[in-house]
Amino acid sequence: MTTVDTAPPPALHRDRRFRTFWIGETVSQFGDRISELALPLIAVSLLAATPMQVSVLTALIWLPNLLGLFLGAWVDQRTHKRRLLIIADLIRAAVLFSLPAAYLFGAVTLTQLYLVALLTGVGAVLFALGHQAFFVALVPRSAYLDANSKLSMSRSLSFIAGPAVGGGLVQALSAPVAIVVDAVSFLASALLLRRIQVTESPPPPRRTSTLGMVREGLVMVLRHPVLRAALGCTSTVNFFTFIASALLVLYASRDLDLSAGAIGLALGCGALGGLAGAALTPRIARTIGLGRTTMIGVVLFSAPLALTALITGPTWAKIAMLAAIELVSSFGVMLMDINLNALLTAVTPDDARGRRAGAYSAVNYGIRPLGALVGGALGTAVGLRPALVVAGLGGTLAVLWLLASPIRRIASLDEATAG
Repeated sequence: MTTVDTAPPPALHRDRRFRTFWIGETVSQFGDRISELALPLIAVSLLAATPMQVSVLTALIWLPNLLGLFLGAWVDQRTHKRRLLIIADLIRAAVLFSLPAAYLFGAVTLTQLYLVALLTGVGAVLFALGHQAFFVALVPRSAYLDANSKLSMSRSLSFIAGPAVGGGLVQALSAPVAIVVDAVSFLASALLLRRIQVTESPPPPRRTSTLGMVREGLVMVLRHPVLRAALGCTSTVNFFTFIASALLVLYASRDLDLSAGAIGLALGCGALGGLAGAALTPRIARTIGLGRTTMIGVVLFSAPLALTALITGPTWAKIAMLAAIELVSSFGVMLMDINLNALLTAVTPDDARGRRAGAYSAVNYGIRPLGALVGGALGTAVGLRPALVVAGLGGTLAVLWLLASPIRRIASLDEATAG
C-alpha cells in the first residue's frame, strides 16, 4: 500500500478570496436544505400530491442536467466564469421568491411548483459548470483535496442545522414562506461572489463547432479510465439513491407519521455523520489510499438506506432510527464525494473543464430524474418500504465500477496525475 507523503497544502482558511467563496457556498447550502424539505412538503401537505407527483417534482429539479452537454461547451468559451455564477444565483433567487408571493394570494399550484423545480434546476446546472473553472482559478492544485473537504464540511453542517431549522420554519411560517430563506441565501451568495477578484484565463481559440466540443467532452469522459469508472460509479449510486430520495419525505410523513419538525430533527442529527466524514476524509485517504476510501464510502452511503424499511416503534424510536441510518449514509457520501471530486478535478485538462463537467453531469445527474420516477413507480406498485430496500441494495452495486478500474489502486492525487 502506498501512502501520500507530500508537502502540506496552503492554509486556505487564511486566503481571503477562498474564505469569501467558502462563506457564500455555506450560506447557499443552508438555504438549499430548507427548500429540499419545503418543496415536497408543499406538494404533500398543501396540494395533496401522490407519490408519483412528488417523484415528478424531484425529477424536474435534476432534469436540466441533460442540458449540461451543450452548456458545458458554451461555458468553456466564456472568460468570466464568476459572472456566470452570479447570474445563476440571481435566477434561482427570483424563481424561489415567486412561491411565497403566490402563497400570499392563495394561488400556489402543482404546475407552479413544477416550474420552480425546473428553473432552479437550470440555475443549479449553470452554477455547477461555471464552478469547475472558477474553482481551479481560485485554489492551487496542491489544495484540491483540502478545499473540497472544507466545502463538503459546510455542506454537512447545512444538513445538520438546515433540516431542523427548515422543519421549524415550515411549522411556524408554512412551507412556501420558509422558502424565502433559500431565496435570500442565493442573493447573499451572489453578493459575496461579486467581491472575489480572480484572474480568469481566456479560452483557447475555438477549434471546432459546439457540437464538436460536445462530442469531445463525451469522448474524453468515456475513454479516460478514471473518468469512465467514476461516472459509472456515481451514476449507479445516484440512480438508486434517488429512488430513496424521491420517497423519503413522503415515507417519513405518511408511513412513519412524523411531523415536519421531527423529520428535520432526524435528518439534521443524521447529518453529523457527513460533518465527521468531511473532516476525516483527507486523513483517511492519506492513511489507506484515495481509491480504497472511495470504495468504502460507496458502500456506507448506499447500504444503510435499505434499513429505513425496518423503522418502527414509538415516535422517539422512529426519529432515532432514521437519524442513525442518515448518520452512516452521510459519512459514506463524504468519503465518496470528496475523493472523487478531487480526483476528477486533478485529471481534467484546464481547457476542457466545462465540457467534462457538462458531459459528466448530463449522465450522472441526468439519471437522477429517472431514479426519482422509478422510485415513484415502485412506491406505487409495491409500496414505500420495499422500494427503499431496492434503493439501498442496488446502490451498493456501484462499487463494482471502482473495483474494475485503476481507481482502486490510486493512493494519492499525485499518482492519478502521473498516471
